[in-house]
Amino acid sequence: MRKEYDFSTSRPNPYASRLKRPVTLRLDTASVHCFKTLAAEFGMPYQNLINLFLRDCAEQKRIPSIQWTPAPPPPQ
Repeated sequence: MRKEYDFSTSRPNPYASRLKRPVTLRLDTASVHCFKTLAAEFGMPYQNLINLFLRDCAEQKRIPSIQWTPAPPPPQ
């Protein structure tokens, strides 16, 4: 290694905006199995497939259709 480096000709990393950040998600077993099965068909890691799916949802501004069932009233 050199004692000093010349950064005067350096330039920013053009891929810095695409760097991935490790996160922890709690997913149900059926969802993980589904993505693992699909990923095996495509010949890719299932984490990459989940990332592609989530990126597509974000780019398309998809809003999940979630319907919560109200909890029954407490017994009196």
